[in-house]
Parts: sequence; structure tokens; C-alpha cells
Amino acid sequence: MTSRTAKKSAPVSARRQIRSDREEKPSLQSLRERIDEIDSEILGLVSMRAGIAVQVGRLKHSGGGAVYIPSRERSILDRMIAENPGPLAREQIASIFNEIISACRGLEHVPRVAFLGPEHTYSHEAARERFGSTVKFEPQSSIAEVFQSIESGRADFGVVPVENSTEGSVALTLDLLIDTGLVIIGEILLPIRHALLSLGGDPGAIRKIVSHQQSLGQCRAYLQANFPGCELESVASNAFAAERAAHDPQVAAIASREAGAAYGLVAIAENIQDLATNTTRFLVIGTTPAERTGADKTTVLFAVADKVGALYEAISLFARNSINISKIESRPLRLRPWEYIFFVDLGGHREDPRLKRALGALKRKALFSKVLGSYPEGRPAAG
Repeated sequence: MTSRTAKKSAPVSARRQIRSDREEKPSLQSLRERIDEIDSEILGLVSMRAGIAVQVGRLKHSGGGAVYIPSRERSILDRMIAENPGPLAREQIASIFNEIISACRGLEHVPRVAFLGPEHTYSHEAARERFGSTVKFEPQSSIAEVFQSIESGRADFGVVPVENSTEGSVALTLDLLIDTGLVIIGEILLPIRHALLSLGGDPGAIRKIVSHQQSLGQCRAYLQANFPGCELESVASNAFAAERAAHDPQVAAIASREAGAAYGLVAIAENIQDLATNTTRFLVIGTTPAERTGADKTTVLFAVADKVGALYEAISLFARNSINISKIESRPLRLRPWEYIFFVDLGGHREDPRLKRALGALKRKALFSKVLGSYPEGRPAAG
């Protein structure tokens, strides 16, 4: 009996020793086998998550609920980033889970997302940053058409640029927000990394540089220092600029590396923006207001009487309620010369008690006011 026990225990001991040796000095093969095991586990868990997402979708449809809920998706990403043990960076974790969320959302309904096209613009990049790849992207030829596509029901959501950290606000977007019935449901902060691109990559061959007007402005110092004699031409988008450069070896485009790759261009120089912190803020617009997340921003527009102290009286309402104003900007009222409408970004959600109180007071004091949306405050994307 003793000998049989000894014979049985020997192989177990040997297996433990082999496992210990592998842990101390893993071979390439053993590591690959472990990766294969983990991949299978991940696949099983993702499939399980997708199955639950299908059930969630059925409940939403039966109850008339929205498929895309910015507050819920934001809370998932925030939690995953907070629980991230490394070695992946927070941006990588966010990117991975954004695609998982996008794929699972697509099992409920594939959203149609309009953006200022064509493909490979920064607006396209911002839309992918927010919605992932499991959506139907709808490129539009103008910012106005992005709004119209949602208002007409041809798209579910839209992504539009609203301001750049170097060149300031996009006036057309602000003007369109005045009259629309759509609401802001999110924002995207996208680092802008410009490249100078051409067919041959030879700076000496370039006679003209084309790009969107804002991109030309964001690279003004670089262009003056390196291409002082070149003609500059503004076009509708950076992707159009890349397309132009693809047909003329004497034309260079300022655009993203992705746009250059799509049109077969070679980089003459990269990261040519004058400021390393160059960032464009995009708004996500839709038809259904976003719920509170606890880290929100509210955008309001209002007009006041043309009298001394009227603007001060309006904005002091927020200070009295301890509401931070992160931005204030004026736009002329189109039908009333020399009178203005004010856009204000405020900290908090419109349903927060203090902000709700301040907005109520503003409505009584202003000539008119309109809440354009409360939405999760954007965080800078990976540069």
C-alpha cells in the first residue's frame, strides 16, 4: 500500500516541478499557449456580454428606450480606466472597451452617425473615437447638412466641430445651434496632429499648399518658416486637400497621416501644428437629452436687453449659485444689427439643484434663454 502511494505521488510531484520550472523560466511556446488560453477566455466573456446586450436591447425596444445612452457608456469607460491594473495605458483600455461597447450596441441597433465629410477628416476621426467602428457613418458635405440629416431622420446622431484651441470657435456651428431643436449630448476633445503630405514627399517640388482654413491657421508659423513662397489655398476639408494633392505632384496637403495613407501620399513633415496642445472640440448632437453622470457640462444661449449691466446681471446668477463658467462667447443676432446672443458653458447638469435654480432665474431675467444640452464632460483623447 505504501509503495503504491509513492508510485502515484511521484508523477504529481514531477508535474508540479515542471510547472514551477515553466513559471521560473517560461519558454516562448508556453507563453504562446497561455495567450491562446486567455484569448479563448476573453472570447467567451465577450460573447456572454454580447448575449446580455441583446437582452438589454429587447427590453429597451419594448419600453421605447434609447439605444445610445452617453451617461451609461461613460460610466463603463470610467470604471474600466479606474480598475485598470496596467501595463496597458488608460487610452488603450478606453479604446478596447469602446470597441466592445460599440459592437454590443450594434447588436441592438446600428446607429447612423453624420459628420462633416468626406472620410478621413478629423470629424470622421472624432466620430470613430466616440462611437467605435460598429456604426453606419454618414459623411455630409457641410455642417448644415449634418444638422439637417438628424432633423430629417436620415441619421441618429451628428458630430460637428465647435472650437479649436488655437483658432477659436467655428461660427457656423454656433449659428446653427441657435435655431435647431436638436440637443447636445456629448463632446469629444481630439488632439490635432497635422502632417504635410504630397505624392513624392519632396519639399522642393511643392508650389501650392492646400488645406482647410483652420488647419492653415494652425500651421501658420511652420508655413512661414519653411514654405514662405508657396501659395496657400483653403478648401472644404483636409480630406479634400489630400485628394487634390494626390492628383498634382506640385501640391501638398495639410491633413492627418490617415488621410495621407488613404490617398497614397508621402509625409514631407509630421506634427507641423504650431502648438503641441492643438485640440479641436467636437459636439455630439441628437434628439434625446443625456442623463446625469456626475461629471457634466451644460451649454446655454441667452440674450439680454441692450442696457448697462444687463450681461453682468445675467452671468452673476451663476456665480451666486457657485456654478463655474468655463466659456462665454457672443454671436450677432442676424435680424437685429449690433445686438448679440451669448453662448455659455457651465459646470454641471441642468437637473443639478444649483444649476436648475440659476437657469430658472436666467429665464426670468433674460430676453430669452435656451438650454442647448447637458452632457458628459469630454476628456482629452490620446494624442
